[in-house]
Amino acid sequence: MKYSNDNRIVLTLDAGGTNFVFEAIQGNQKICEPVSLPAEVKDLGKSLKVIVDGFRQVMDLIDGKPSAISFAFPGPADYPNGIIDNVGNLPAFAGGVALGPYLEAQFDLPVFINNDGDLFVYGEAIGGLLPRVNKMLEAAGSPKRYQTLFGVTLGTGFGGGLVHKGELFIGDNSNATEIWLMRNKVKPDCIAEIGACARAVIFRYAELTGIPLDEATAPGTKEIEDIALGISEGDQAAAVEAYRQLGEVLGDALSNAMTLMDGLVVMGGGVSKGHRLFMPELIREMNGIIKGYNDDEFDRIVQKVFNLESDSEIKQFLSGEPKEIPVPESSRTISYDPLKRIGIGTSVLGTSRAVSIGAYAFALHEIDKAEAAVVE
Repeated sequence: MKYSNDNRIVLTLDAGGTNFVFEAIQGNQKICEPVSLPAEVKDLGKSLKVIVDGFRQVMDLIDGKPSAISFAFPGPADYPNGIIDNVGNLPAFAGGVALGPYLEAQFDLPVFINNDGDLFVYGEAIGGLLPRVNKMLEAAGSPKRYQTLFGVTLGTGFGGGLVHKGELFIGDNSNATEIWLMRNKVKPDCIAEIGACARAVIFRYAELTGIPLDEATAPGTKEIEDIALGISEGDQAAAVEAYRQLGEVLGDALSNAMTLMDGLVVMGGGVSKGHRLFMPELIREMNGIIKGYNDDEFDRIVQKVFNLESDSEIKQFLSGEPKEIPVPESSRTISYDPLKRIGIGTSVLGTSRAVSIGAYAFALHEIDKAEAAVVE
């Protein structure tokens, strides 16, 4: 699926707890200045008015009729039916709000709503890490190609998404890839999210340095990252350990996820910018061992995991371990690469742009599928 030269226009929305930001995308590119309006999070009527006004303002800024509206909205939700049931940072939508059908009636356009983690991974599958890695494999002369991309967003929370052969996997209850609810390796009675997001770094640094937890919103992850790298003053050992522990928790959660799927992994969100600090521990965790009841040791996962942010590891990832093996009772040989491998890298597009491209491409893909089904 390539939509970089598509002339159709899709309206998008970044629905945050503070601002709602509206844009129009054509050919994977923004075609107008964003429209930012204060988010109405408690009053449903006011919130709906902001959403409608925002899309109408964007429509006034562009030439041509949009083909669809497509955006990310916080769950829980029944995304295929456009029903939102948010009880978190947008309590106005608690109890079930048919946002998709409402907007379809307002604008006479198809409306597609997804989770931001899903759309992030979809964008990276369309125009980010997945095609980049496959082009690198092609250039290296490798026959191997990847068709599956799992992704996580590391920010205020810990989200996930999965794309396979160009299709976004949503699940039968719109609850697929809820990786944030996995068990936390470091604190087994807790969820993985508290060990794999911005708060994990901040709270661990506060714990190690004696900062009261109710004052632990500062320094933030960027400041702690700079301390860990020796750029800023502070407790460097504590900062390094805060990121190391995040890598351990994240590596364990991804190991669990990768036992059920097989492909590349992409990371986005603000915390992913500190990948130099946590990626070594993440890779070590995933390439580690796990034991049976009788202390037999097994590889943590079947595949060997490579850091795609490391030049030396990329080289080995691309080359693999190719060899020629004979076909029994014949003079023929065939090429075989026994190295089962996963590559983990950070966002190629940038998290926000990946979400926008994901929203754009998802809408057009669904429209094209519906039109093809009618023709058949």
